Amino acid sequence: MDMTKREKQFHIHLGPEDGVGRYCILPGDPGRCEAIARLLDDPVHLGMNREYNCWQGRLLGETVTVVSTGIGGPSTAIAVEELAQLGADTFLRCGTCGGIREDVKSGDLIVATGAVRMDGTSKEYAPVDYPAVPDFDVTCALMDAARQEGRHALAGVVQSKDSFYGQHSPQTMPVSTELLNKWEAWKRLGVLGSEMEAATLFVVGAARDLRTGACFHVIWNQEREKLGLAQTEDLDTSAAVRVAVHATKLLIQRDQAAPGGNRFHRLRPV
Repeated sequence: MDMTKREKQFHIHLGPEDGVGRYCILPGDPGRCEAIARLLDDPVHLGMNREYNCWQGRLLGETVTVVSTGIGGPSTAIAVEELAQLGADTFLRCGTCGGIREDVKSGDLIVATGAVRMDGTSKEYAPVDYPAVPDFDVTCALMDAARQEGRHALAGVVQSKDSFYGQHSPQTMPVSTELLNKWEAWKRLGVLGSEMEAATLFVVGAARDLRTGACFHVIWNQEREKLGLAQTEDLDTSAAVRVAVHATKLLIQRDQAAPGGNRFHRLRPV
């Protein structure tokens, strides 16, 4: 069966009648979708299936769709693929992460400029040599939004992993040596934080000619805890949510002002 021929998408259960627009905000947690949608004009709940909680609203006259991805690369790739089939072309991930670099504190905001590809899904879209990087315009919009919201944002590389407990209990894994060695490498390379979806989002975006970007609320930093530095757990994601919505608004403004509405057709060969 050619899944690209389906009008009603198989997993997110949205179809052409739902009016999905260009712009999508992608939290991981289904419980965060309503809070994001309430920052839009005329929010409406479109439905929920599996991990995909779907809301929609408007900003500056443009439709903005909010869809949760659940945890990890496979479900993220499915959401992006099916939303793109319905006409979306701009995706902003609004998620959480743990800090890696020792100066990254709980409550900080990170805007990803790239992601370490420790996921499995992106390897089915691009060779491992290809970098996982977001769209420059989306990344700039996220940084601009953070500044305008009065938030200090760190810009840099994040690690995208497939195993939460591979990070938090690496010594219990049969491949512990590999995991611990790589973690030390990420620290030495100045990787800011660890999360589970960005690399997939960025590589799927490159493969499907989509704009992508991501910002993260830092919940904790286990490296600060190891060093005996001040360390608390911060679960309030509201600032990151506001930054993602604000960045979407900036993108809409800039697209509306651009010749042709900035459809960014790259005219590359298929």
